[in-house]
Amino acid sequence: MSLVLDPAAQDLLFREARTTGAFTDEPVTEEQVQAIYDLVKYGPTAFNQTPLRVVLVRSAEARERLVPLMAEGNQAKTAAAPLVAILAADNEFHEELPKLFPAFPQAKDAFFAERPVREASARMNAALQAAYFIVGVRAAGLAAGPMTGFDFAAVQKEFLDDDHTPLMIVNLGRAAGDAPYPRSPRLVYDEVVTTV
Repeated sequence: MSLVLDPAAQDLLFREARTTGAFTDEPVTEEQVQAIYDLVKYGPTAFNQTPLRVVLVRSAEARERLVPLMAEGNQAKTAAAPLVAILAADNEFHEELPKLFPAFPQAKDAFFAERPVREASARMNAALQAAYFIVGVRAAGLAAGPMTGFDFAAVQKEFLDDDHTPLMIVNLGRAAGDAPYPRSPRLVYDEVVTTV
């Protein structure tokens, strides 16, 4: 069976999309970020918990605080990107569950009363949402450069609090030029999928 999604959209979101580290100087607007969120907020998570939190690093002062916390190879591209987003997991997401999962508002206390359980669930589900976010950036006609090469503890201290765990930092904007290297190989279906 073929996919229902238009082939051009498949290319935009997956086949032709590339991670990038070089961007034009065209700004990423608040309206674009709002549109991205308004699309990707519908991606599924366990109990609809929605633990992803996004910190947009827009000001020059905030960028100056962030860049030194990046791994050396990520500093220049983070300094130059039109917009940088810190994606984090909210470890207190359960406080929103009665509103977000009205079919079973007791989930807040029944499953997530203990902090270690919340942290594990927040990390997994916020990572799902981070993937949706990257696809949403592509749907907006922009490119994303997700990175985990940074000082996690320092980013948490500088931009978040003890209830929020950084997952990744994503540079956003319009890609400048072609990708610097060919697309890396992918595993084929038979290497990934097993039927039992």
